[in-house]
Amino acid sequence: MTSPTDRREYDIVLVGATGFVGRLTAAHLRDHAPEGLRIAIAGRSRAKLDAVAAELGGAAGSWPRLIIDVTDPGACADVAGSTRVLVTTVGPYARYGYELVKACAMSGTHYADLTGEVLFARDTSEAFHDVAHRSGARIVHSCGFDSVPSDLGVLETARVAAEEGAGQLTDTVLYVRSLKGALSGGTIDSIRQQAMAARETLEARRAIADPYGLSPDRAAEPTRAERVEVGAQGEPSGPRKRFGARLPVRRTDDGHWTGPFIMASYNTRVVRRSNALLDWRYGRAFRYHEVSDFGTRRFAPFAATGMTAGLLALVGGMSFRPTRALLAKALPAPGEGPDEEARAGGRFRMEVIATTTSGARYATTVAAKADPGYNGTAIMLGQSALCLAEDDLTSEGGVLTPAVALGPALVERLREHDFVIETRRVE
Repeated sequence: MTSPTDRREYDIVLVGATGFVGRLTAAHLRDHAPEGLRIAIAGRSRAKLDAVAAELGGAAGSWPRLIIDVTDPGACADVAGSTRVLVTTVGPYARYGYELVKACAMSGTHYADLTGEVLFARDTSEAFHDVAHRSGARIVHSCGFDSVPSDLGVLETARVAAEEGAGQLTDTVLYVRSLKGALSGGTIDSIRQQAMAARETLEARRAIADPYGLSPDRAAEPTRAERVEVGAQGEPSGPRKRFGARLPVRRTDDGHWTGPFIMASYNTRVVRRSNALLDWRYGRAFRYHEVSDFGTRRFAPFAATGMTAGLLALVGGMSFRPTRALLAKALPAPGEGPDEEARAGGRFRMEVIATTTSGARYATTVAAKADPGYNGTAIMLGQSALCLAEDDLTSEGGVLTPAVALGPALVERLREHDFVIETRRVE
């Protein structure tokens, strides 16, 4: 049976193709989209779109170019109505993403973005989840380094544990084992915008602080009193160890020093939303957090402490206008990024360690030899777009997560592009 979207002019429209990550995503689609897939690029400037198409060459040189003001509801509706899948790299999304999500949800158009903004994800979920469910649109936030490795890593861990009869997940920790690459200008701008929003209202601060703030059924999630504090390796213990688990820098039972991971506050909420959308497939006792692993060497606690201080200074500096202006001069701006040689040296390796209700333990490695914030993210976003356009997905419409919307199909696609996603049982 032919659906209305099958008769649309384009299969994929990439909004923001003139930005840095947008160009990388366009290049990935040029190289890996199947022949005959109808792709268009969109942005504010025809001249810039023409320049990008000429720079990309190949099939991309003849892609149609669409002019769009992403704050104009009519323009967003026109573009959304012309395509089966809309992908956007234009952030901060709280400012430039809302009308696109609305248009896609209403027109039954699948959507993917790179947001790492809690308030934007919460607002669009509350406003458009039911609308998208009725129209059949899969609205998929966070299809880059935020939050594909976390979301798919936990999904695969739960899947393998269930297949082996080991039960559901309980205490689960993602460790960032190694990371080489820079935060993108867009990610930094998203942090800036969220820090500003947090200072404006108490309601925003509460939403950002709520660990289950993206859950579709907040009342069904644990209250503060019900939450089980987890230790450094994820095991509940006595008061002294529970206090240690709250410290930003701590030593695990196997001697590793850990510190905060800058993306954890967002990624953890996405993973918890996945669990709820999947009818708590990971388990009602599922508890999840993320940390950076600094290893076991003598300087590890100092490195972890230094990283913690730097992150606190960054977030704090983003919250005040004078320091925000100073940071803007030192940090990359949206649309900026490292050259090809620098990106070629990027890599990341993350490991999800989970205990199950049967007492078994599983480890899932998610890794790639790609700059996480740039070409790695372009692969993840590009393959998410192709997954929405090409694959026979079983997920229903709604404001979803990568694990819920794309799940195993995206896992296989990323493996085909040299991502490592492997789960093993551990002693």
